Amino acid sequence: MSETIRTLIVDDERYNREELIFLLSHYTNIEIVGEADTGESCIVQATQLQPDLVFLDIEMPVMNGMKAADSLKELRHVPLIVFATAHPQFAAEAFRYEAIDYLLKPYDEDQLKETVHRIEQRLTVEPSKAPIPAGKLAVEASGDIFFLDPFEILYIYRDDKVTRIVSTKGTYEIKTTLKELETRLVPFSFFRIHKSYLVNLQAVTKLSPWFNGAYQLEVEGQKEQLAVSRNYVKELRKRLEL
Repeated sequence: MSETIRTLIVDDERYNREELIFLLSHYTNIEIVGEADTGESCIVQATQLQPDLVFLDIEMPVMNGMKAADSLKELRHVPLIVFATAHPQFAAEAFRYEAIDYLLKPYDEDQLKETVHRIEQRLTVEPSKAPIPAGKLAVEASGDIFFLDPFEILYIYRDDKVTRIVSTKGTYEIKTTLKELETRLVPFSFFRIHKSYLVNLQAVTKLSPWFNGAYQLEVEGQKEQLAVSRNYVKELRKRLEL
């Protein structure tokens, strides 16, 4: 990663752009290289400026953020995308565009801090560990290499010296560490709920209080309840927009 993260801010509301620029000014490694107030202007500036990162408003006239993100993927230098909107219902669709994160307006400083951390992790990933171009997660198990769609992964956990990936297509046992998988899955909506568990937030269907501030959650199609450490509950609730 270069010394600074070249960043383009895109929002049709001037106040929203100014607010985000102010909040990002606290991060010395974020360099604002441009602003745009339309999807069309976003594409033009991204082509000229070649930013590493684009904060992209979803609801804009003519070309909305989703359409702009689709066009950004065609650039020679494809930037990371953080979607921003006042409406949480766009979250699931946003991650289909491989956005690294999704922020709600008005901006929450703690959530923004977590987003910047995810961006830093993504930009420092070694090339050999980055997600492959097809958007699949390559894992080796029993001598074979499987290519898993991250959106089909429900959760991942570490059991002694074995990592198990539970997906809609089955369970895979691999030797890759949980930390390495967490790094490789940064562009997708995975969240650590316990030192031994990573969960796909898009698969979460229920979150229930347990005891001593801890919670349990359920994921699609699974009867097992997963323990959420109380150290992760606050951030998890934010990410789930509770």
